[in-house]
Parts: sequence; structure tokens; C-alpha cells
Amino acid sequence: MLTLEKFEEAYEIVKKVAHTTKLIESEFFSEACGNKVYFKPENMQLTGAYKIRGAYYKISTLTDEERSKGLITASAGNHAQGVAYAAKAYGAKAVIVMPTSTPLIKVNRTKAYGAEVVLYGEVYDESCQYALKLAEEHGYTFIHPFDDLDVATGQSTVAMEIIKELPFVDKILVPVGGGGLATGVATLAKMLNPNIQVIGVEPKGAACLKESFANNEVTTLENIDTIADGTAVKTPGKNIFPYLMENLDDIITVDDSELIVVFLDMLENHKMLVENSGLLTVAALKHLEPKGEKVVSILSGGNMDVITFSSVVQHGLIARSRIFTVSTLLPDKPGELQRVAGVIAEENGNIIKLEHNQFVTINRNSAVELVMTIEAFGVEHKERILKVLNDKGYRPIEKKPKAIF
Repeated sequence: MLTLEKFEEAYEIVKKVAHTTKLIESEFFSEACGNKVYFKPENMQLTGAYKIRGAYYKISTLTDEERSKGLITASAGNHAQGVAYAAKAYGAKAVIVMPTSTPLIKVNRTKAYGAEVVLYGEVYDESCQYALKLAEEHGYTFIHPFDDLDVATGQSTVAMEIIKELPFVDKILVPVGGGGLATGVATLAKMLNPNIQVIGVEPKGAACLKESFANNEVTTLENIDTIADGTAVKTPGKNIFPYLMENLDDIITVDDSELIVVFLDMLENHKMLVENSGLLTVAALKHLEPKGEKVVSILSGGNMDVITFSSVVQHGLIARSRIFTVSTLLPDKPGELQRVAGVIAEENGNIIKLEHNQFVTINRNSAVELVMTIEAFGVEHKERILKVLNDKGYRPIEKKPKAIF
């Protein structure tokens, strides 16, 4: 069972290796959502995510014999690094099974802690089944990333730190994949103060816990589809499910498109890199009623590869109308390109990419197709540029932007 004594023990053990991540008050998000927002920046944790807490505590509870057999787990990345780090600290062998789609940065960092990495399966659930098979074949001790009460107890140290620093917190938003972090946070929070609301946040494309709550039993999704790879789980934990049912007050689901724009907000306003799963609780802020309450969003991790980073930034700029692409037909005459560029410059638009095709038609009055990708300040500025271009007779047609970088 999850007990206060175990939570206190975990707190003392985990603080030997985990950073105490101090809360960050956010004026930007507080103003945007009408509550007083604080971030719990586990993206700044030792291994780049909160997972080191549960992994280290779990391994501390094992016998020397269990550790000597070697440890194995399955993970989309963050738990992998936590287990790899903790195993190295205890001098144990670690084998990590990761989905083939795992970002390279998570694979390399896991290897850097001395673990053996096996890439198998398209999603976490397939990797987990393979890890269990290897554990049986080789006698390894299996460390489940979330469906383990000791792991959940280690994750509860996040809540312990929050409540010690902000004892009168009203709501804690916690990202949910399999539910280990939510179990530890919600159970401890309710023990310390039943008035604290703990709300789980899932990606809409992988909302296994919300579906399970609706069915009143653990339910497996047929398919999952989300950019939040760290929470891309088909089935929540069976062992921890009763604790989630008892202690979680609500579940919010967030669309991938919301994560994309919030990613930009975090970068520009807080200079923080947070992975998509870690941004679930930030995107969920706008789903809350504006009551002036003290709300803590747990930023669960910040391990993102450069390719994903650049893609999310680009899509975020497009979603915020900070960049857009238009095409127009020009007469095939000298100076036309300069004239249309001048119109855009007068409106403070910035052309960042240009394609000039003189062979779209033999009609010299409209023989040149000009495709421009333009930088703007946002929706209103973009609409003003389009209106001026149209008023000048250029009849711009908005197109889907191509890759910019």
C-alpha cells in the first residue's frame, strides 16, 4: 500500500540524487488563464525528467540479489535514463527496451549512463512486452516505468516538494501516460491536504486513463496518435488504477495543436525547453476556470531532439500566423518583383523565402508566379498584409508553407 511513512522514506532517499526543482511563478501564463500559475520544472532535473525519482527509489528497495541479476525496463526515454542512472549508481547492469521511434537524444543519453539499449516495437506497449520476455529469458529484474507502487512512491517526491514550498496550492496539474507520476502526486497530496485538487492531463490521441475512468476499469486503446511521445501509452497501470480512481479529481485532454503553440510560449517567455509531454499541463491551463487560484503545472521533462524541436517551432510559427506563404501572378516585366516587395515592406512584413517561376503560362500579363513566405507579428498583421496586397491588385492566394529550416 501507499503510506505516508513510505512517502517520507522516499523523500529522504530520492533527495540524495534528484535536484529540488524550485517553483517558477509565471506572470505570462497567470495573466493568460486568470489563475496564479507556478511551474514545477522537472525538465531541469538531473536526467532531464522526473523519472529518476521513481527509478532510484525503486532500485533502492531491491535486494542485492535482485540487483545482481541485472535490471531491465521499457521506456519511451525518460524512465530509461532514470533507470540507467540509478543502476549505475548501484553498480548494476541495465538493459533498456525503447520504441524504434524514440528520439535519438534519449537513446544516446541512456547509453551514456552505461545501459544497453534495445530498440523494439513502434510504441511503448510493444517494447514493454518484449522487455518482459527478455526478463524471463535472462533472469533480469524488471522495473516497470509506472505500474509499480514503489516507482509511484518515488514520483510522489515531486508533490512533497511542491507542498513544502507552496503549502496553500489549490490545484496541481500532472501529465499522464501510464499514471505513475499522477498516482504518487495525487495520493500524497490528498493525504497531506484533501482540499488540493489534482488533475491529470492526457494527450487526446492517447487518453487511455480518461477512457478507463469512463469504463470504470482499465481499458486498452486500439490506437494512439500524439506528438507527446513520453505519454503515448495504450493502457494505464493496473496496480495503480485504484489509487488514480480514488485521488484524481479530473482529467483534461489536450490536442497536439495546443502543445505546438504552448511550446513557443514557453521558449519566448520563460526561455525553457520543455518536451511535448511536459507541456500537457501548460496547455491545460486554458481549460481551467479563471478563479485566481494557485495552480502548479508539473513540467515533466525536457528531453527533445533537435529535429523534433525545429519541426515544433516551425509549426508553432505557422499556427500563430508568425509566418505564412502566399502566391500571386505578376506581369513578366522588369521591376514587378521590386514593386510587390515594396508593398510588403511598407506594411513591415519580412520576406524570408521567395520562389520566382517565369514559366507557368505564355500570357506575359500574368506570366510569373511568385511564391513568398512572409514573417509577420501575428494574425492581425498577417491579415493586414493580405488585404493591402489584394487592394493593390495582386490577388494573393494563401498556401501551405514549405520547410523553412
